[in-house]
Amino acid sequence: MTVSNTTLQVLAADDVVAKLEALRSRQPVKYWAFYSSQLGGIVTDPALMVIPFDDHMVHRGHGIFDTAGLVDGKIYDLEAHLDRFLLSATRSRLRIPGSRQEIRDIIVKTTAVSGRRDGSIRYWLSSGAGSLELSPAAGAEPGFFVMVFAGLSYPERWYTEGLRVMTTTYPIKAPLYAITKATNYLPNVLMQMEAKEAGFDNGVFIDPAGYVGESSNMNVAFVTRDAVLAHPKFDHILSGCTSLRLLELAHHLQDQGLLKRVEVRDIPVDDARASSEMLLLGSSVKVAPIVQWDAQVIGAGRPGPVARALLRLLEEDMRSGDRLISVPY
Repeated sequence: MTVSNTTLQVLAADDVVAKLEALRSRQPVKYWAFYSSQLGGIVTDPALMVIPFDDHMVHRGHGIFDTAGLVDGKIYDLEAHLDRFLLSATRSRLRIPGSRQEIRDIIVKTTAVSGRRDGSIRYWLSSGAGSLELSPAAGAEPGFFVMVFAGLSYPERWYTEGLRVMTTTYPIKAPLYAITKATNYLPNVLMQMEAKEAGFDNGVFIDPAGYVGESSNMNVAFVTRDAVLAHPKFDHILSGCTSLRLLELAHHLQDQGLLKRVEVRDIPVDDARASSEMLLLGSSVKVAPIVQWDAQVIGAGRPGPVARALLRLLEEDMRSGDRLISVPY
């Protein structure tokens, strides 16, 4: 952006819309439908997918969000995501503009309007617009927003070759903020930027006690040398819906002899580095193998059998499991 010495133009409403359209035409956006409680409806033009600058979520970070996957015309695990969404709302002292069923219906109907059968659905809750004060504006109405978009994607080599992570120099969030899926992701952003600048794919937080935390916007888990799937406790990291589901699905691997048991516990860094496999888990990345942490090679330095098996189980669950909601297109 450059600002010349000429007089700044005072824009009319039509000018603003035209400039928003021009902005979107220069960006590779894949946003297909957007619901706004502030607008009272759904728009499909990305130029109109906006919220007020003085919304408390924008200038104070007082908002929450969550994301559900859209696979072959069905929404995956929405109820688990809504459980976490409502819990985050309570922790953030945010008022839900309607019942759980109404929120659910808006998500499903916005997805139907999008016409898309694969992608992601992200939804937000803010305390509303009306002032630039630290506290929410008096009488502000909460804002609820739903976006149907293409979803996040990651390099194919992450799955075929594995990825490399580093221990971040940034401190992990305090537990209250870590377990709440709020819109303030500054530590997470800085960690990922630091990792990429250092030539890594992502970073890992370590808590003050020396236990493994989480990655930027994903959980991590480990397969020990004696075939135990170990995941960090959820009391100081986000309860990933994908992690929770995978911890259930992993019991199938016990029947197959790939795992002896599944544990959720504190994991010291030294134990983690000695694992035979390290996994990155999340709704968008699904299951990706980590083959190097800092200078330490993990296991054999290549994707392992548990990572591949868990990915297969999750993809099967996302297409034919019992946690799917059909979208009425």
